[in-house]
Amino acid sequence: MPDLQKLFPEYTGSKIAIYGLGVETERVLSEIRETFQVIGLLDSYQSSGCLYGKPIISIEKAVAEPVRMILVVARPGSCRAIARRIGGICRERQIALFDTRGNDLCDMRRVVYDFKKLPGYTKSQIMQEALMYDAVSFDLFDTLIMRQVLLPGDVFELVDDRLRQHGIMIDDFPAKRTASEKELSRERAPRLSEIYFHMKNTYQIPEIEPEQMAVLEWEIDCGLVIPRREVCRLLSDLEARGKKVYIVSDSYYNKKQIVRILKKCGITHYTDVFVSCEYGVGKTQGLFHEFKEITDAWSYLHIGDDVLADVESAEKNGIRACHIYSGMDFLEYTGYMGLWDYTEYLSDKIKIGMFVADVFNSPFQFETKEHQIAVHTAYDIGYVFFAPMICDFVLWFREQVERYRLENILFCARDGYLVKQLYDELCNQISSVYFLTSRMAAIRAGMEDESDIRYVGDMKFSGSLFRQLEERFGIQVSSAQGQRDGHVKLLDYAQEIFDRTTVSRRNYRTYIERLDLKKGETGFFDFVAKGTTQMYMGRLMEQHLKGIYFLRLDKEQMQGKDLDIVSFYDTEEMNNSVIFRDYYILETMLTAPMPSVREFDENGKPVYAEETRRESDIRCFQEAQEGIRGYFREYLKLCPISARRTNKKLDELILTLIHGMEITDNDFLSLKVEDPFFNRVTDITDML
Repeated sequence: MPDLQKLFPEYTGSKIAIYGLGVETERVLSEIRETFQVIGLLDSYQSSGCLYGKPIISIEKAVAEPVRMILVVARPGSCRAIARRIGGICRERQIALFDTRGNDLCDMRRVVYDFKKLPGYTKSQIMQEALMYDAVSFDLFDTLIMRQVLLPGDVFELVDDRLRQHGIMIDDFPAKRTASEKELSRERAPRLSEIYFHMKNTYQIPEIEPEQMAVLEWEIDCGLVIPRREVCRLLSDLEARGKKVYIVSDSYYNKKQIVRILKKCGITHYTDVFVSCEYGVGKTQGLFHEFKEITDAWSYLHIGDDVLADVESAEKNGIRACHIYSGMDFLEYTGYMGLWDYTEYLSDKIKIGMFVADVFNSPFQFETKEHQIAVHTAYDIGYVFFAPMICDFVLWFREQVERYRLENILFCARDGYLVKQLYDELCNQISSVYFLTSRMAAIRAGMEDESDIRYVGDMKFSGSLFRQLEERFGIQVSSAQGQRDGHVKLLDYAQEIFDRTTVSRRNYRTYIERLDLKKGETGFFDFVAKGTTQMYMGRLMEQHLKGIYFLRLDKEQMQGKDLDIVSFYDTEEMNNSVIFRDYYILETMLTAPMPSVREFDENGKPVYAEETRRESDIRCFQEAQEGIRGYFREYLKLCPISARRTNKKLDELILTLIHGMEITDNDFLSLKVEDPFFNRVTDITDML
């Protein structure tokens, strides 16, 4: 945590309130006791009582004092929800609202990316224009189709990687490949085999077999391309209306190869294909002249993304030209959405390429009045924002399994539901189990003494003591006892808790025995946790549990608990990472379609909590998971094993775009972030 005294010097000696009743609040109070006048503690669900030597007060009381600042001691995801609740009051009364990292929570400016100042055609405008002409031609690359890499030259890096996997090492292969193409293209449009002949002879590379290299590069490139769906539909619609439709492309691939690329992208309805290398001239060198000589139509319209090659060159040859934007044009216009600064590896270029190919697949970003960049479906929400980070995590997870030579892997419910599926697709050599558990189930079975009760009680429950007994421990208190709500403590029910634990532990062990686990080292997956579930499960199992987490919380607080945990994000990274703010959203989308496990019956069968989510909620996150799964499979296909690198900063930046881009999926926007252990529910829009 930053030094709060140095972080807020202008409020030294001022009256302030602290928002939050967690354990971290106690530590904050001890640090700032001599610096600020803390008049009380605020909470969303409680406005009276006393904690850590300070009164719990209402927001009205804080305003009346008045306080100059409210310091929010909460995780960033919660900070957004808190700011939504009290930010308006703070701005109105000029009360500063900060979190413990120094972020101004009253600054709720939402950056919405748009193309309001970028002129462009809608699909209907192009259709109306095209219907006026006898023949319509389309550019191919970046117009009808696009690659799932950042730049065309990234294809050469993939070729280089493939060669290296076969023991062929060519220094600066991408640079030499690029230079050879540029040299030959000055005077004419070469074939790909000619480029490799030039490269072989110029740089004296005996390993190169030009014809074989030309086939290899084409195969790799063909695997990268996808259709720009709206443009392809436009082509198809024009063909269906009786228009002569042509493909005119600058390419070193021959016509046969181009036709195979078109077929791969589902483009089959066109009149003919004109490829520069077949005629020895590119669009700026006379390809449009050759095209007109052969087709001999009355009037022509050409559609493409390159201002020089597609627009100016077409118009010089008497062809009306219509310019549309490529995905890269859009990305450049937005300042690369900040992604460029975090592009280090080939794997990063593939990630950004996949992002652009999805978000900017359509050049018709001008259909709405606002011209906003939007994501419209739950599938795309999962694919665009969440998948890059989850993909890197699963790859890292496999590395930990191999490093620690684990014999079992337990993917804890419910956050392990999708992660297990992805891991099993990646590597299923080691026994993997979807392990039914939850904090509540683990606590009910693992309690041993009063220190456990105090430990659980310190994790503040938003509700009465008797509701906590029922929810966390499965103990129902009679209405007569319940009347003493304000006069009893959790420890007063220690015997009832331990009696219940005896039964819960026996039933849980029956379930564990049925799993038939090996005796060796066992991986224990939890997504975001401080280790509570692992700690109590460790008391029930004979295997040593090696925690493998996405993010570990409150590491210092768990010192002395004898927990063996590694995490994708360590404590130092977390302090400078947006993941601490956004992991609640990730958790919501990774969960299982089944309700939470509360305990087990005498036969070792799970007893589930009542399902509180709507059918639309479950359908929404399942669609998002399909998006993550689709991305995962595509990324593994596109990115060679040797080229895969973890880049958390890039993953985080892509994740944060969910706060700036427009989300139009109503089911997603209506989701609730539920935490039954703390008895709290938050609208997901408060997290955005």
